[in-house]
Amino acid sequence: MTDEARDLFLHNCKEHGYDAGAHALPHGSYLVNLAQPDAAKADQAYASFVDDLRRCEQLGVRLYNFHPGSTLGDARPAAVARIAAQLNKAHRETSSVVTVLENMAGGGNVIGATWEDLRDVIALVDDKDRVGVCIDTCHAFAAGHDLRTPEAFDKTMDAFNDVVGAKYLKAFHLNDSKAPFNSNRDLHANIGTGFLGLRAFHSIMNHDAFRGLPMVLETPIDRKGPDGKSVEDKQVWADEIKLLESLIGMDPDGDEFLATAKRLQAEGVGERSKIQDQVDKKVAKVAKKAGGGGAGAGSKAKAKPKGKRKSKTETSDDETD
Repeated sequence: MTDEARDLFLHNCKEHGYDAGAHALPHGSYLVNLAQPDAAKADQAYASFVDDLRRCEQLGVRLYNFHPGSTLGDARPAAVARIAAQLNKAHRETSSVVTVLENMAGGGNVIGATWEDLRDVIALVDDKDRVGVCIDTCHAFAAGHDLRTPEAFDKTMDAFNDVVGAKYLKAFHLNDSKAPFNSNRDLHANIGTGFLGLRAFHSIMNHDAFRGLPMVLETPIDRKGPDGKSVEDKQVWADEIKLLESLIGMDPDGDEFLATAKRLQAEGVGERSKIQDQVDKKVAKVAKKAGGGGAGAGSKAKAKPKGKRKSKTETSDDETD
């Protein structure tokens, strides 16, 4: 990072009254796997990771979000221990940045889909003040942590608090889900248009314990332009921020909320139907191979035939955020 880039960032934060230490949440590289068992690749991953932390410190950024990683087929406890060891090393080589583990959608060898995974990493971190968790709402839903109703929301947050600990919650990634509950599909949808629905975000925006936490949108902003080509429309995020802010104090049983929720669900019905169909076909295929009947909608298929790759239509839309 050049001194000019650093100084410009600090100047702009000061000019606009933005506290980067409290509100910024940069996202680590998707290619970094701190659970990497190969020594040479682990060194490369660590070098990239700690370089990011040093950049954060230059910019006055206090929180740094990253994906825990993958076991790559190794034993999960060993992989968890490697993540913690890398964090401990990085904490010793830096001074202030809180390393924030992001929960994951699950599936395969991914670490972080369960609260227990996050708890186990944190348990092995020496400096507990330098580690935390960011809850991605799409990932949580896809991994089987329900947020759709007030009762489900309370149950999920109680479980997080019991297993991980409320003090470790540092931030949110706010995303609806194109994929159904417990599907292990990481497919972000715009707020209110997915299977989570607007009620989940009403619960988050009105939960006092979350007040002041960074909340980052990772929702789709690609829209078709007049020429039919895909373009980024950042007005989508501006509109969603206004929507989320409007939920604070809004009556979830009132006409305004119900009409908005209904409109947004109608906007997303096509995408939800498409992904639900993919999930149902996969479940039926696995059930047939196992010699059983088809499973219900929203169920997840945990097994897949070895040596066969998923079709492009099943994988090309999955997110990595």
